[in-house]
Amino acid sequence: MESSEKRVAIVTGGSRGIGRAVAEALLGEGWRVHFCGRSPEHVETARAELAGRFGGAVSGAAVDARSQEEVDRFVAGVLREEGWIDCLVNNAGLGVFGPVDELTGDQWREVIETNLSGYFYFLRAVAGAMKERGEGWILNVASLAGKNPFAGGAAYNASKFGVIGLSEAAMLDLRQYGVRVAALLPGSVATGFSHPSGGGQQDQSWKLQPADIAAMVLHLLAYPPNALPSLVEMRPARPPK
Repeated sequence: MESSEKRVAIVTGGSRGIGRAVAEALLGEGWRVHFCGRSPEHVETARAELAGRFGGAVSGAAVDARSQEEVDRFVAGVLREEGWIDCLVNNAGLGVFGPVDELTGDQWREVIETNLSGYFYFLRAVAGAMKERGEGWILNVASLAGKNPFAGGAAYNASKFGVIGLSEAAMLDLRQYGVRVAALLPGSVATGFSHPSGGGQQDQSWKLQPADIAAMVLHLLAYPPNALPSLVEMRPARPPK
């Protein structure tokens, strides 16, 4: 994305983990970053820390990705302030695990509405402005669990399988307008989030680091405009034997 103008990004789930690493990487490259998360406390802590390093280039807000109204209000505020959005990084997510017959309806809805519906709400909210401008990137952080089911992962697997389907369909809908959509599929990442297939918790060094995902985001954003890597799988290079 070559431009002498300011570059504006939204990062969801940006207060911790992968989202925080992505926000830091973008800010380090001179982007203006508006991030959000569900917890007001976590958002304010991250905002203060990042503002101490990057000043007014960063803002944070508490947004529940399950609420289309909250998402639309947040995105509209960014558009009013900045005029456009160059990149959306959909990352907000959670996991609830257990045998499929033991999951409650509320647990199922929380995972699907956060991990999948939330991605749709943000994607939908930015797509119109990107189409009008004729360019933009939408990067959806999915998971290798979106292709590889595991026991106890009914809700999480379903949400990530859905993110891949959403991403691929949205890519086909939007690419003729200059809007590129890609799904990132990391394997095990050393964050506070884990699921039953993630391996032991004592040694995290073999896992992907949040900064590795952030580096891939920057890599994709640097691609020439005629190229679109739409599905990117990432794995730890040397997992335990």
